[in-house]
Amino acid sequence: MSPVGIAERPPELELPFAQHPAPGCALQVAPGVFWVRMPLPLALNHINLWLLEQADGWTVVDCGFNSDETRTLWERVFAACLGGRPIRRLIVTHFHPDHLGLCAWLTRRWDVEVWMTEAEYLTAHAVFDSAAGHGKDELFALFRRHGLAESRIAEMADFGNSYRRWMQELPGRFRRILPDEAIDIGANVWRVAVGHGHAPEHAALYCDALGVMISGDMVLPRITTNVSVRAAEPDGNPLKLFLDSLLRYRALPGEALVLPSHGMVFRGLHSRIDQLLAHHADRLDALKRALTEPATAAEVAPVLFPRELDARQWFFAMGEAIAHLNYLMLDGGVERETGADGLYRFRSTA
Repeated sequence: MSPVGIAERPPELELPFAQHPAPGCALQVAPGVFWVRMPLPLALNHINLWLLEQADGWTVVDCGFNSDETRTLWERVFAACLGGRPIRRLIVTHFHPDHLGLCAWLTRRWDVEVWMTEAEYLTAHAVFDSAAGHGKDELFALFRRHGLAESRIAEMADFGNSYRRWMQELPGRFRRILPDEAIDIGANVWRVAVGHGHAPEHAALYCDALGVMISGDMVLPRITTNVSVRAAEPDGNPLKLFLDSLLRYRALPGEALVLPSHGMVFRGLHSRIDQLLAHHADRLDALKRALTEPATAAEVAPVLFPRELDARQWFFAMGEAIAHLNYLMLDGGVERETGADGLYRFRSTA
């Protein structure tokens, strides 16, 4: 579930904190807002989590990966940083395992509800159970249709249902949060700013009184968010949904303090959004220029990712390549044809 693209942060970004918090510690970044960082056993080796203070306790935003190491570090945070007050609420931005992983443990540990959007809660269960088109067989069939070699698919098959293995269990109930819903947390109101494309109904949060945005994976300071087509919606257009979400986020104040799930806390929301929009426009243009002759997603994926990729990176690269091709197809920039071999190939119409 990790982003794979790199887009260097523009010089306009301000990084107000020179260091991230040490493991098991919390760093205050705004009144009543504390930054916690947890390790990940992935190439993307960390996730940022957030503690929001209220009079009778705390709200946690995102859970971290389901591991003994993360549980141990959370217990250290609970002992050292909560001032003896309990966790009262858990908010999860989206269903990916670095965000939802310890949800079941945390809800039991503190006897609290998890607050999520409905699409994220239901998608978590569908992926966990390999149901409703979310199984690996359906995904590998999609990749085959788009030209990925059987040898690469065989490498991916070793993953099994990694989501189920990583999660181990899911909560059996939730409290639904809605787009633009206002959530009172202590003296502040946090508004739900739903975004699409990276996940079905990703819940970012914005507090106008503090000028703080918890952006989740939707706006990251250095890497680009993974935006992939999945087998349950093979002709979907998640890239357009993602870019439209960025345009909506651009209506927030440019000087907002942005708290991303990966990387450093930063200011410069508008600059970063503009760079992300330009990055994808450049990639779409490069892809369109490469399609003078019909080609599969697997054949043009190196245009988007011109470096050696391992099996897991190919997993994300295929999803991204199909997303960019679907965008161009639905925008009218390329045509898709089905060959005698049953493979989809794309060709520029310009």
